[in-house]
Amino acid sequence: MKTIIEPFRTKVVEALRFSTKEERRLALLKAQFNVFKLRADEVMIDLLTDSGTSAMSAEQWAAMMRGDESYAGCESFFRFERAIQDVFGFPEVIPVHQGRAAERIVFGALVREGQIVPSNNHFDTTRANIEAFGAIALDLCCKESFDSASTFPFKGNIDIEKVKEVLRADREKIPFAMLTITNNTAGGQPASLENIIEYSGLLKQARVPFFIDAARFAENSFLIKERSCQYRSETIEGIVRTTFDQADGCLMSAKKDAFANMGGFIALRDKVLAEKLKQSLIISEGFPTYGGLNGRDLEAIAVGIREVLSENYLRYRYAAAKYLANGLDKLGIPYVKPHGMHAIYIDAQKFLPHIDKKDLPGQALVCELYLEAGIRSCEIGTLMCGKSDLVTGQIELADSELVRLALPRRVYSQSHFDYVIEALGEVFDRRSEIVGLAIKWQPRVLRHFTAAMEPLRKTMEGIDGSSCSQFNQLAESTGKAALMDAISSRHFAKSITDFEI
Repeated sequence: MKTIIEPFRTKVVEALRFSTKEERRLALLKAQFNVFKLRADEVMIDLLTDSGTSAMSAEQWAAMMRGDESYAGCESFFRFERAIQDVFGFPEVIPVHQGRAAERIVFGALVREGQIVPSNNHFDTTRANIEAFGAIALDLCCKESFDSASTFPFKGNIDIEKVKEVLRADREKIPFAMLTITNNTAGGQPASLENIIEYSGLLKQARVPFFIDAARFAENSFLIKERSCQYRSETIEGIVRTTFDQADGCLMSAKKDAFANMGGFIALRDKVLAEKLKQSLIISEGFPTYGGLNGRDLEAIAVGIREVLSENYLRYRYAAAKYLANGLDKLGIPYVKPHGMHAIYIDAQKFLPHIDKKDLPGQALVCELYLEAGIRSCEIGTLMCGKSDLVTGQIELADSELVRLALPRRVYSQSHFDYVIEALGEVFDRRSEIVGLAIKWQPRVLRHFTAAMEPLRKTMEGIDGSSCSQFNQLAESTGKAALMDAISSRHFAKSITDFEI
């Protein structure tokens, strides 16, 4: 059959809360134009992330019921360990509560100030953890990744010539090298097996340890099978094992391709290094047989890490992303091509060409999409990847301005995607009305999670669009309910940049 159906049926449902545009406008104002600050019940379709948002299977829920919560030596750990050893081939397995904990533990043991850690692209927490130890997170993604319209099938590849240059010039500064699969920062793009093997060979020759960020390992393997004739007849399990045979270890957030709501792990070949990491684990995460996780979480991961290898599931996952991409094509909405599996990445710079990069076109689009239809997405551009000094005014821009529509696994149906496509079409039709945003406050690291912003145009008759202090003063003097009634009873323009009352 030509129709690819969901390889599962629905057993439990969760009601969506429908909101009005006025409610969303007030929520956005209170959140200071940062959708990370929205309450979940203020969101209708949540495409902020695919991390920890999966619907777990009946087999995972059943396995959780046998979770062994013993502090040391729980049986759940040994099932967890065996599953990871079988899938990835690494003998040493260390559980952690999520991916960034794995990063902190590994980098804390290996990274020193002034060192360099090369990768195709480091995602946000990976970069932050490397930089926290005074090292440089060096991105060496292939040149094709910088062109969102390019249909090169493996835009997650690392640039081999640049790797050679770095190894020649700075070998002594490199404690280890990494590769992120799929490459989240570059649009969820896969790395080819040929590229992984060649990269691994260079690192072995230079005696540089090689670690893979394996969060979406199964999706990368499926895209290798889909896009490379050489591996068309290979099994997903075979491609996975060949991939990880090239590495000395991996770090994984199990909240992605293992369908788990919490958890992760470090897997290694080096027993001495593993013992060192376990001592650090005990200080901050917990005993090495639970690593900050419940026995229930370990059981869910052990099942999920095998379930994700199902080609029926992966083919459905790919078809779902393709459906969304085809809808955007019909509207002429620019996105990173070819589409990946865990998300569709809209090219916000092409969507909003009149907004300068420094004025955060990606975040402006994120806010407009939420206001239009209650859809929460994620900016991957200058807000996340750039830097700004609010005192000096100096700004470091990101290479690209993207808005990620992350697709939670086994959660949303075709009609939900139709709703997303329709909403994006409405925003696209009035894109010329949209203006950029200015950062009013930001933390020192990972600013996109908590930064406060406001539209570049004054709004609400002199009240800054995201001025939380002015909003709070008004709410205190009138009462939140009264303020809501006052706003709801007035005329609203279509854009976040005009809060006229």
